[in-house]
Amino acid sequence: MTDSLLDDVKALLDKDFGDDRILKQICRACENDELISNYERNYVTKLAEKHLGRRPEVVQTQTSVEETPIVPDVVIPEPPSIQQIQTFQSALPQRILSSNSKNSKLMLGIGGVALVIIIAVAASFSGISDVTSPNLISDTLSIQTDLSSYDTKDIISISGVSDTSGTVNLSIENKNNELVWTEQVSIKSDGRYSTLAIAGGPGWESSGTYTINIDNGVETKSNTFSFTA
Repeated sequence: MTDSLLDDVKALLDKDFGDDRILKQICRACENDELISNYERNYVTKLAEKHLGRRPEVVQTQTSVEETPIVPDVVIPEPPSIQQIQTFQSALPQRILSSNSKNSKLMLGIGGVALVIIIAVAASFSGISDVTSPNLISDTLSIQTDLSSYDTKDIISISGVSDTSGTVNLSIENKNNELVWTEQVSIKSDGRYSTLAIAGGPGWESSGTYTINIDNGVETKSNTFSFTA
């Protein structure tokens, strides 16, 4: 797919069709095996169909079925019964009374162990738990750009994280809340995503503050950047 895209880009550059700056940027990305956004691919495809006589490609989509991870059952050890604790506590004074002064330190040690057991059992009944996950992503959903302002035909690098799986929907709106760009991006195994967009085209005629949005199906977030037409 990249070789065919590179051939079309070179042919368009040779015949002076399209925007040289955008085509050269895509050419460098193909040669360096860098990320190429759907916006850039569609830009080259439409030019190739119009000026090079390329036929539209029919893309067959397959719905991937994600396997639900199997979580092993957690077996909680059964705490000692209250009757066993009471029996242990009732036997403790008899041992202390039957021992002489030389064994007093030993008895105190046994009493300390009994206290620890009682506290542990009480904690288990209270249901207190402290489970932490070192791989948990601190942000559930975020979106950001590499710069805070762009000019016409600049490349916008978009990235962020999502605690969901599958894909996220990205979009950019102009200062009049009109949709000027949209793309669906896959989420990587570590929860991160990234893509590129070109600042320019229909809807980008006016300068001002533009809003970039993300939707992962659970929640939405947004950010802003400045654009100069």
